[in-house]
Amino acid sequence: MNMNPMMLMQLQQRLGLFQQDHPKVIPFLQAVGNNAVTEGTVFAVKVTTPDGKVLESNIKLTANDIETINMMKNAK
Repeated sequence: MNMNPMMLMQLQQRLGLFQQDHPKVIPFLQAVGNNAVTEGTVFAVKVTTPDGKVLESNIKLTANDIETINMMKNAK
């Protein structure tokens, strides 16, 4: 899968802005990646829209999920 170099540069800039606006997210994700990616871990996500609508979901990690996560971590 080839990515456009200009798109990669734009993505890098956007990620920098995201980190400025939300400084706790990346350290949190790093802590999860270092300490919580084990089979049976439950990832839960809850989103509340400005009008109050709540969307929730969760997944329990399987061995396949962990393999996929590790592949993504090593794709840097």
